[in-house]
Amino acid sequence: MKKLLLLLPIVFAFTKPQTLPTIRLAGDSTMANKPYTPNNPEKGWGQVLPLYVTNGLQVENYALNGRSSKSFRGEGHWDKLLSEMQPGDYVIIQFGHNDESPSKGEDRYSPPEEYKQNLVRYVQEVREKKGKPILATSITRRKFKEGKLVYTHDVYPDKVREVAKEMNVPLLEMEERTRELVTRFGEDRSKQLFLHYLPGEYARFPEGKNDDTHLSPTGAFAVCDLAVQELKSNVPGLTEYFKK
Repeated sequence: MKKLLLLLPIVFAFTKPQTLPTIRLAGDSTMANKPYTPNNPEKGWGQVLPLYVTNGLQVENYALNGRSSKSFRGEGHWDKLLSEMQPGDYVIIQFGHNDESPSKGEDRYSPPEEYKQNLVRYVQEVREKKGKPILATSITRRKFKEGKLVYTHDVYPDKVREVAKEMNVPLLEMEERTRELVTRFGEDRSKQLFLHYLPGEYARFPEGKNDDTHLSPTGAFAVCDLAVQELKSNVPGLTEYFKK
């Protein structure tokens, strides 16, 4: 009996459940959760990511419409994420759409080098809390010229790539992968990936919609397919948590 009691701490040490990591998402409207209503077809790719995971892994999506790497911090959303993050959690960081345009205003616009430093700071702060940062380039916009898909993000994706290389951070190459996707669909059929709707098709868009930035349900799942492929290839620690 005495020997059994001595063995109990060892048994419990091996049977105690391990804490699973959480994937936390920081980003803009292309990643964000959107209201589940019959009249709102818009979806973010991060919104459907929980449907791809298994083995009890959790996904917490902090991404919000209209946010840049600057305003996401300025409005306190980054502080909320950090306060809830646990050691070992993964944090996917994807900005750029709202950083790159001066017309977005001083609270959102970040010149390229400032954008880069914003990302560096995000990476540093995740690591300070013993988390695992992952960077993602912006998904492409659907803009064709003379039948060819145009680059619309200027040097901003390059700044993400630079930080990933310089700080040894896993990179999800979402810009190039989504460019391949949109190009494969072609100029006309690629409208299915974005918010292209006829007048009256959805009550939210009584006059119709021609939006080449935000994702339809078809687009959200197609982009999430690519994100999961990138995660499996570049973040080996997460591979076991995705459905086959």
